Amino acid sequence: MAGKNSRVIVKIREMVLQGELAPGQRVREVELASKLGVSRTPIRESLPILAQEGVLTHLDTRGFVVRAFTSREIMDGIDVRGVLEGLAARMLAEQGPPRRLIHLLHECLREGDEILSKGNLVAADEARYADMNKQFHSFIVEGAGSKVISEAIQHNDRIPFSAARAIAFDSADLSRMYELLCYTHRQHHAIVQALENGEGVRVSALMFEHAYATRESINISRTRSASGDGKSSSFRQNGENS
Repeated sequence: MAGKNSRVIVKIREMVLQGELAPGQRVREVELASKLGVSRTPIRESLPILAQEGVLTHLDTRGFVVRAFTSREIMDGIDVRGVLEGLAARMLAEQGPPRRLIHLLHECLREGDEILSKGNLVAADEARYADMNKQFHSFIVEGAGSKVISEAIQHNDRIPFSAARAIAFDSADLSRMYELLCYTHRQHHAIVQALENGEGVRVSALMFEHAYATRESINISRTRSASGDGKSSSFRQNGENS
């Protein structure tokens, strides 16, 4: 599932959270390519995707800068996603998910199981897990068949770090990230079981709770950023202007 661009996107997200790319800073392809050890092509292809996520701002004069955003924006966006995805999952459970969809979800479960079976994470696992997670959530939302919910989630995904695909990783604390991903993937298994059993209310609650894992992944990165490395995160505290 994961490709070179996925790994680049994950690393740039991490750099924003850790303050290596500061609010208002222009993002330069050559510098990023050198730092990440890739060519300019995956950098060039990744920046518009990060702009769609709200992490970067596309300048009229061409190029991108890092967007400043508040922690309140992020947490509210994650909560909204949890509610919307919970509604989609409930509709899907009550309709009775097609066999093909259940098969696709089980493929995601197997992918996640394989990633975590080593007992630890390596750098390449970050993008691989993020891609699997994106597919898992997309299958559920698309399976519900609600244009209104899909469009609402697409709008909400433009809030930085609110989308299911925008899991925040901290490569300096992979052991803690491993524990978090084990927990979130157990939730994936519980969600699929509830869908198969037609448990609409239960799966709705599970999806909302599941969104809180994104909060935790962001908090892990923010904690390290604030631990004295001297870098300025793009996050601002609640109440500050973005």
